[in-house]
Amino acid sequence: MAVTANIHEAKTTLSKLIERALAGEEVIIAKAGKPTVRLVPVEKPVVVDRAAIMGKYAGRMILSDDWEDPVFDAEMERKWFGDDEVAPVHAAEDGKPFKR
Repeated sequence: MAVTANIHEAKTTLSKLIERALAGEEVIIAKAGKPTVRLVPVEKPVVVDRAAIMGKYAGRMILSDDWEDPVFDAEMERKWFGDDEVAPVHAAEDGKPFKR
């Protein structure tokens, strides 16, 4: 059953209207007799189990034996970021320490 309340009534009985919405009732707030807002409960966020997601790839991912070797890390960094030894200065950076 839908419950309709005007704005003034909704201000004075907000707690009760929230309880009714949480109980599954449809709560509508009207302005000048016209339905304006529907009060509904917020859905609980879905919790993602990342370990379970990664676990489905068990036995399917093949890493080279040297994937933890520092030489491998340097090679991957070179492939990702290029051969530049010095990172370029961003437009907002002048290389000077920040002073107040």
